[in-house]
Amino acid sequence: MHTEDLTKLKIDVLIPTHQPGRIFSELLKRLDAQSLRPAHVRVINTEEAYWDPQFEADYPGLLVEHITKEEFDHGWTRHKMALASDADLLLYMTQDALPADRRLLEHLAEQFLDGNTAARGSAEDTAGDEPLRIAAAYARQLPRLDCSTLEKYTRAFNYSRESRIKTKNDLTTLGIKTFFCSNVCAMYDREIYLELGGFPYHTIFNEDMIFARGLIDAGYGIAYAADARVVHSHNYTGKQQFHRNFDLAVSQAQYPEVFADVPAEGEGIRMIRRVAGQVCRAGRPWLVFPLIWQSGCKYMGYLLGKRYRRLPEKLVKRCSQNKSFWEGELK
Repeated sequence: MHTEDLTKLKIDVLIPTHQPGRIFSELLKRLDAQSLRPAHVRVINTEEAYWDPQFEADYPGLLVEHITKEEFDHGWTRHKMALASDADLLLYMTQDALPADRRLLEHLAEQFLDGNTAARGSAEDTAGDEPLRIAAAYARQLPRLDCSTLEKYTRAFNYSRESRIKTKNDLTTLGIKTFFCSNVCAMYDREIYLELGGFPYHTIFNEDMIFARGLIDAGYGIAYAADARVVHSHNYTGKQQFHRNFDLAVSQAQYPEVFADVPAEGEGIRMIRRVAGQVCRAGRPWLVFPLIWQSGCKYMGYLLGKRYRRLPEKLVKRCSQNKSFWEGELK
């Protein structure tokens, strides 16, 4: 990126959707009200029968392609949208993430400006005198109004109030958090994205972190922009946490070159301790029990997912959240 002027940057917003509804309609309205408006909003939607043509009527800049549910893939579907774009910056979002204000795109895009030394802080490229180049920037996620207390604390643990730049220098201290970058709302330099091959073409989950590790290893920086905010949270049950973490661990097992040298268990334990302390200080110690239950479900899903190749095919499909991924995968 060679510019110091935000207005010269062309930005496309890329969103995979499945049976989108009221929240997606609100997302389109908020994107249209941004201080830095996207050139296009590109959507690949599964199950055309559930698509509301009113979306396109309300948002003329919407470009939609319909595919079947079986054709959807976390990595390839998003990569296909990138190949269709000629924008400078690609902003990936999910259909249930809402910009918290009018400056979401602005705060993310400014991370990529040549003159944005404040955002870079003290981070330096270890390769030499070349200035650090930011390849990706992701937003802070705020809890929805209906968010549970435990989820609020968990979200605050993962998305702090402080912005920072992460580079390969941070691998020894941050571990797996170095290349944490959530496609719930994450912006990428399209030139670098294509240069490094984009998201993996066939993955059950975690396409954002798999690609982000490649960015880090290539010497680029990832910006966490805390002032770029989206409203996004889920009140998952223990069972849902189990399925989600099973798929998370499967993705890690399938890409050992990305995850093997940065174990994730320690980060999970740190989160449990932090949240347990917060609920106790808030005078709600009974919440420790559902915290332990949910954490146990997460850990059991994670343990089984890491060992999915040793499990019977039927059990793998029962444990997974993404059933369609396994069609032909276990043959």
